[in-house]
Amino acid sequence: MGVTIKDIAKRAGVSVTTVSRALNGYKDIRPETRDRILRIAEEMNYRPNAVARSLVMKQSRTIGLIISGLTRSRAGHDLTFNIICGVNDRATEAEYDLVLSTTDPSRQEQVPYMELCRRRQLDGVILMGVRTDDPYLKEVLEASVPCVLIDVPLVGEKCSHVTLDNERGARLAVQHLIAEGHRQIGMINGHAQAFVSLERLNGYRNALKEAGIEYRPERVFFGDFEESSGQEGVRHLLSRFPETTAVFCASDTMAIGAIRELKAMGKRVPEDVSVMGFDDIELASFVTPLLSTVHQPFYEFGTRAVDLLIRLLKGELGTADVVEPHLAIRESTAPRCP
Repeated sequence: MGVTIKDIAKRAGVSVTTVSRALNGYKDIRPETRDRILRIAEEMNYRPNAVARSLVMKQSRTIGLIISGLTRSRAGHDLTFNIICGVNDRATEAEYDLVLSTTDPSRQEQVPYMELCRRRQLDGVILMGVRTDDPYLKEVLEASVPCVLIDVPLVGEKCSHVTLDNERGARLAVQHLIAEGHRQIGMINGHAQAFVSLERLNGYRNALKEAGIEYRPERVFFGDFEESSGQEGVRHLLSRFPETTAVFCASDTMAIGAIRELKAMGKRVPEDVSVMGFDDIELASFVTPLLSTVHQPFYEFGTRAVDLLIRLLKGELGTADVVEPHLAIRESTAPRCP
């Protein structure tokens, strides 16, 4: 049988309550008493019972990472994996257990947010991949269990978010193309239910406006962030606007699809058409030509999300953590040929 707080109390000459409060960080214990109890606990190789501790503290020391819309087709997207790694590493450092769960709009209607938290005994949640019409979006703003959203710009009393400045990132990308002499610039966007799609569209539109270039909605093709929609988007844009010399894609996977389709059409990249991506996934540095894109620090999103959640668990109010974007210019963009 392991060492108990009764054993520590007996050796320290104090009550069990005093030992419990010292071990759990209460401030009403004299510093010298707390230090002595902690030293004795270490000497006796005391290991707290996690279940008992959660009952006393009313905390499970468990947080959930809930990913909406995670499917087999997205298994190769290292951005999701890097976020998971960031969340896991920072949660481990903070001595929290991590529960990974997936959901979709249908399951969200069947199992409300608070019910999911109760079932999994979650102190807090990090939520990513949700769409503008997902049921959980309204629920997290009204729930008692704190939540941090990734790439969803909502803030509430117990709700924070971390995201890239997507509007600025898209604006920088299109400004780069304009600086290279391109004025016939199309856009292949993600689906309209993604917050980032709306923000990246605004960045595209604002960059054109600042340069005195007319924004034409028909030059924007809405896809689904996948490679196939990049291929379809390029076919659509060039069939309607054969004068297009550059394409801005709202994800690297769509940009890779666009490059593949342009080559199949007999177009050279970037000599005939420049292609700009968004995300800077690992494949961006391996495709031919190397992909120019907007860099996102996905691992850092994970660590920042945990930091925000811990602050909420400590009673702080929700806040926004917006990361500044920067460009990774490689080989898929070039000055417009005369």
